[in-house]
Amino acid sequence: MFTPSLHSSPSPTVHRADLRGDCSRCFALCCTAFGFASSSDFAEDKPAGSSCRHLDARFACTIHETLPSRGFRGCTVFDCFGAGQAVSQQLFAGVSWRDRPHTRDRMFSAFTVMKELHEMMWHLLEAQDRTYDPESSDDARELVESLASLTRRGVDELESLDIGEIRASVRPVLMEVGAEVRASYFADDGQTNPDLVPGADLAGTDLRGHRLCGADLRNALLIGADLRGCDLAGADLLGADLRGARVQDADLSFALYLTGPQLAAARGNRRTRVPADVPVPRSWLDE
Repeated sequence: MFTPSLHSSPSPTVHRADLRGDCSRCFALCCTAFGFASSSDFAEDKPAGSSCRHLDARFACTIHETLPSRGFRGCTVFDCFGAGQAVSQQLFAGVSWRDRPHTRDRMFSAFTVMKELHEMMWHLLEAQDRTYDPESSDDARELVESLASLTRRGVDELESLDIGEIRASVRPVLMEVGAEVRASYFADDGQTNPDLVPGADLAGTDLRGHRLCGADLRNALLIGADLRGCDLAGADLLGADLRGARVQDADLSFALYLTGPQLAAARGNRRTRVPADVPVPRSWLDE
């Protein structure tokens, strides 16, 4: 079992601002390392480890402004949580896989692991901030520092990490803080509404008028669900699928474990309230 290292070298404080993608400092790793199959989110197949055919010589997307209309909606909702620039600039010293082709596979492999570590840190930083328990805050902080220490290791060490084991150590902290936060909103863990439980299939469900404050919606399928005008304060949305969910006029500002990709996949508007650290999708501003 992975445990936080209390004897690692001192690390700089990690902030959520450090965990935001900066494409200008990345060698288009999301457009190369990962693969996708033709679907409603991707107009064509692309094998993992291959360059997208729309990638130009400067690592920029040639159809970036028209991705949704050309069938690449999946690209618009992706976020690497800052892993791309960390791998490109720190692990590989700003030298691209095009300039050094022999680093290609190692760079892509490191990116896959780094994204996992950065995403876990994103959630742990929120847990650290939202908990009322000093011990839980310390647990989250120690895990963040340990994960940050892992991100500064060499590629070989990153590739040897057991991500499943690390997730298993992070999960209890997120769960404990989640339960604590939900309880502060008088959550009843589905006793009043048995449909509002982790992993529930709520695709297309009209949830307007339901009490959602403090609801445990971890890993719930909310595809196309109607959440217009709903208050989701304290609702745990860790891993929830919000593709096409209608969140116009909803208040998500105090929802728990919400990410940029989740919001980008949903349908909101200018009046949708979101957490301060999570960017508002540009498409919402046109609503």
